[in-house]
Amino acid sequence: MPTTPTNPHLPFGDDKNAPWYGKDILSVKQFSHDDLQYVFGVAHEMRGMVERLGTFDLLKGKILANLFYEPSTRTSSSFTAAMERLGGSVIPISEVKYSSVSKGESLPDTVRTLECYADVIVLRHPETGSAALAAKYARKPVINAGDGVGEHPTQALLDAFTIMEELGRLDNLTVTMLGDLKYGRTVHSLARLLSNFSGIKLNYVSPDILRMPRDVIEEVGQKGIPQAEFNALEQVLPDTDVLYVTRVQKERFEDQAVYESVKGAFVIDPDVMKAARHDMIVMHPLPRVGEISVDFDDDPRAAYFRQMEYGLYVRMALLAMVLGKA
Repeated sequence: MPTTPTNPHLPFGDDKNAPWYGKDILSVKQFSHDDLQYVFGVAHEMRGMVERLGTFDLLKGKILANLFYEPSTRTSSSFTAAMERLGGSVIPISEVKYSSVSKGESLPDTVRTLECYADVIVLRHPETGSAALAAKYARKPVINAGDGVGEHPTQALLDAFTIMEELGRLDNLTVTMLGDLKYGRTVHSLARLLSNFSGIKLNYVSPDILRMPRDVIEEVGQKGIPQAEFNALEQVLPDTDVLYVTRVQKERFEDQAVYESVKGAFVIDPDVMKAARHDMIVMHPLPRVGEISVDFDDDPRAAYFRQMEYGLYVRMALLAMVLGKA
């Protein structure tokens, strides 16, 4: 059985002239409509390869540095799994308090040190703009795995790929984003990314203090995407194709009393979902903390755990792309 892909329609190979070779992935703003179709095509091929072979040697000899300044389960694990599925190796740095950072080392110095050992760096950091700062000083590709309340581009890519795989299209959809839209970097990136497609309508449902930031609304609006804000889900649920639920992020609140006042504003359960269509899907970047009842998990419309699996294939695609193998 072969250990490397041979699909003639997707020429895997070491190509330093490939358009994404050596590039940083910092924001969804980097991706055009054609770029997105390319990423999803590679991710679909990766899905097929994993289903047929499990692992293969596309990135054998390559090393990923997983640099996480914030706690992470899904993103960190999926990048590790993606690299290992592709035959590469990983340097995991998930407890920065035990690293030289605790001694006062700057982010640029940490990145420049790690690139001496690794071929690509995945970075999560609590400060907005940190990924761009790291990329400024790094010679190796930097992939933004979340910077504060800014962006989470790989999450947005896997979210869009999930919609494509589940519903078969990214055009002519009504997407409703629910919950913490102020601090939820996943919805900031996804709204921007979806603005590349035609016939998209975005609904934002949240408490007043957690509304989608005006700069995101204005940026998306410049592309002619219809957007509307609501305080209640009932108004928009029957017409929704994709319900994207986010948790209220306790760690972003300075006043815990304010957090307590909004944390249970919306809960998705079987009764609520009686008003939704049978051919829609419910997504969530996870972790959840009560905003989706476990009683809904067995519903075919509950796509959030499938969403996690799709993330593996997207991150495999991105790693192959920046390392010149796709």
